[in-house]
Amino acid sequence: MPTGRDRLLRLVRALPDPPIGDIAVLGVDDFAVKRGHNYGTVLIDCETRKVVDVLVGRDAEPVTAWLQEHAKPAVICRDRASAYAEAARTAAPEAVQVADRFHLWQNLATAVEKCVARHKSCLAEPADPKFGEPAEAPAAEPTGTMAERRRAHHALVHDLLRQGAGVRQIARHLGWSHRTVSKYAHAATWQELVVGQKPRPSLVDPFKHYLARRIGEGCLKASALYREITEQGFGGSYAIVRKFIEQYRSRPDLTSLPRPPSVRQVTGWICRHPDNLVGRDTEQLRKILGRCPELESAVELVRSFADMMTHLHGERLAAWITAAEQAALPGMSRFATGLNADIAAVTAGLSLPFSSGPVEGNVNRIKMIKRQMYGRAAFDLLLKRILLA
Repeated sequence: MPTGRDRLLRLVRALPDPPIGDIAVLGVDDFAVKRGHNYGTVLIDCETRKVVDVLVGRDAEPVTAWLQEHAKPAVICRDRASAYAEAARTAAPEAVQVADRFHLWQNLATAVEKCVARHKSCLAEPADPKFGEPAEAPAAEPTGTMAERRRAHHALVHDLLRQGAGVRQIARHLGWSHRTVSKYAHAATWQELVVGQKPRPSLVDPFKHYLARRIGEGCLKASALYREITEQGFGGSYAIVRKFIEQYRSRPDLTSLPRPPSVRQVTGWICRHPDNLVGRDTEQLRKILGRCPELESAVELVRSFADMMTHLHGERLAAWITAAEQAALPGMSRFATGLNADIAAVTAGLSLPFSSGPVEGNVNRIKMIKRQMYGRAAFDLLLKRILLA
């Protein structure tokens, strides 16, 4: 039957919405019409797994108005966004709010990634012992987490420099920026890199650009370069110039050395069930944890949270938050403190069998509809009708 596109849209738009009955467990989540610009809110009956309504925007006001116009649900499943929490408190104060376990685990994984990133120096294998251990620190040297990290990074970079590696090679191998590696390479001691310590200038500093250009032209003879910069006013010794040139001479093939795992890889190993790791990953993680007690503490917290979430032991949450805050791990402590702001909903999410699984399924359905629809106008007019069908 031939017809026009606009007529079909008018007919679909004119269809009445199906009646909304009593809903015991309501799921709420947002979706993007156009990411970064336009959003909507989808409401789901979590028991029947069907869409109840679609609202414009993802603020508290549309959800509040909808709850005031309909029968109040006994349970509201939501993510940890403050807008939906505010709407539930305002329009359905008697409803039990349940923070979704998927979003809780997602937030925890983000915290773990921050923790791993702060201990990135522990991911690489220790330096070859033949180059010696760093000297014992004096009694009055800087202490603390920052000082330990500077010391480890400085030792790692200078061990590779002793092997003849260049700054750019080391940066590619470790996955660091050229500026970071250069900073460690030009520091005689790790104490210079601690906040409050000023690096000592080198006599060769004013001539580095000239030396770099000559080295780029293929000149690696220290005696010749020493004579050239002496004529330009260099007042240092030949040994200083030779030491500067040595790092450009014999460069080992760092591709043959084991590349340290990335922060994201290690985060995945920590957040995955140990039984789902392959043997090689398990062994690498074991070595990393042996070198870094802080990451070992993070793993214990993650596995404790996973057990609490899997077996619905929400009564352990307060003790877990206390342990995480006392551990004082980057990312992890802030995640634990943030749970206190939504403690009732998080406890319910880790205690009750309700979740936002049906909501996430329908959000994925919306994404499929967006890919299949042609034109923004058609999507806006037909989305609600398709979901309610």
